[in-house]
Amino acid sequence: MSFKSFQLNLLNLRPWLTLLAVVWLLASLGLGWLVNSLLIIVGLLFLAPIVAFFGFRWWLQRNLVADQCPVCRYEFTGLNNSQLQCPNCGESLLVQNSHFQRFTPEGTIDVTAVEVPAKSLED
Repeated sequence: MSFKSFQLNLLNLRPWLTLLAVVWLLASLGLGWLVNSLLIIVGLLFLAPIVAFFGFRWWLQRNLVADQCPVCRYEFTGLNNSQLQCPNCGESLLVQNSHFQRFTPEGTIDVTAVEVPAKSLED
């Protein structure tokens, strides 16, 4: 092993050796609480995204609704307790109790049309 390769290896270890020296110095001075608090903060920084990911998945499973449009029977998804528009027919819909319902302003009467065959009118 040549002297140059030894110097390169030492340069790669230099940040780790510095960190170890700082931790040892703080611990020897009675500042172990500082080292422990830094380790806890670093641990929380690694743990927070994992908890957020699983929390978001849990929330999404509870609030994502897959249903059919009551007007055109097009199946799509939406969030529970929200108002949205059908991408197929453009009808305004309200998502309540895990089902899509037509959104009608208060005071509107919703009427269902019935098709009457032409023969029965002549009889």
